[in-house]
Amino acid sequence: FPLLSKCARFQKLIPTTGDENIDIHIHDIPGGPKAFEICAKFCYGMVVTLNAYNVVAARCAAEYLEMNETVDKGNLIYKIDVFLSSSIFRSWKDSIIVLGTTKAHLPWSEDLKLVSHCIDSIASKASVDTSKVEWSYTYNRKKLSTENDLDMQWNGVKKQPSVPKDWWVEDLTDLDIDSYKQVISAIKTMGMVPKDAVGEAIKAYTYKKLPSLSKVSMIHGDGKVRAMLVTITCLLPSEKGSVSCSFLLKLLRATNLLKCGEMCRKELVKRIGRQLDEASVSDLLIPTVDGETTGYDIDMILSIVEEYVRQDNKNTQKHNAEVNGHVQAPSTSMITVAKVIDGYLTEVAKDPNTPVLKFINLAEAISGNSRPFHDGLYRAIDMYMKVPLQLANYKCHTTHHLH
Repeated sequence: FPLLSKCARFQKLIPTTGDENIDIHIHDIPGGPKAFEICAKFCYGMVVTLNAYNVVAARCAAEYLEMNETVDKGNLIYKIDVFLSSSIFRSWKDSIIVLGTTKAHLPWSEDLKLVSHCIDSIASKASVDTSKVEWSYTYNRKKLSTENDLDMQWNGVKKQPSVPKDWWVEDLTDLDIDSYKQVISAIKTMGMVPKDAVGEAIKAYTYKKLPSLSKVSMIHGDGKVRAMLVTITCLLPSEKGSVSCSFLLKLLRATNLLKCGEMCRKELVKRIGRQLDEASVSDLLIPTVDGETTGYDIDMILSIVEEYVRQDNKNTQKHNAEVNGHVQAPSTSMITVAKVIDGYLTEVAKDPNTPVLKFINLAEAISGNSRPFHDGLYRAIDMYMKVPLQLANYKCHTTHHLH
């Protein structure tokens, strides 16, 4: 009986003597009927077609049926393992497809190291020198700014098209967030991929899974979306500039609206504070999540500005706070931030719900010498005082002064 000759599990379940009309129920076989069919066909010597989509189910089913070498030489487990090592794990796209199928066969796929082998295969290929990339990959996006010179002509002869350093980014966007986290963590651990390429990968993945993040409209989501945003935030490279300030602010807006937690908010505020000079006014217009009021979350922006000022002061102290007895001039980035904040104040001044104290606190968060010209601040104050409700509030706080 072919099934008995190759499956140790059946040999244990079926008695050697007694009634031959015995029913064996294996409802818990991983991969279900289709995976069992592959194993049965192999036992009967029929042609079995394995590919990236069914190999995990077949391998887990074969393990369940105990189709190993001690039962029969050249058994199915051996055959599949050879196929995995010689074909699947050597293929970039097949490794990604297989990793995507492993989740449906947990814990078998994890216990058999199929998950870890896929992750190692993907991470190692993503980490190779781009000059050694010879396999096919998907690439429909723009190159990173640092690679714009790769297509330049030299002495009238066009250079051979080069593989961009983020060539691997797009193919990984089909993975679920758990698998993606494992792959990115492995890539970061290997330390061979530039941090801006890792940041570009996370950005591309985020926009693929959460396309509404790039829109101004309010982002909606459930527990899964919140968990995804927290994971994405944790995966971001720690290095400054690995992702744009604009992207970080979009993440902050989303995590704020979906109430992803204080730790997530603090992490993003810290990151944004390090590169606030890259922000635009529109990036900073984060709506409040307070159900009782509408308008902009000025407290959030104030916390970002305070973080930026702390870090700028720390950098200034490293280069001496005074030069020849005079206070050192503000940095170029500080002047840039002051302009952006004044522009932000002009926008929030149009909102009648903007409290005067918050308006004042944010204006004073930037020191006076950071504004070579005060035109932007005057414009914001003028705009603020044109709104009747705000003017009434402002007169009630005449003890406060804008510097």
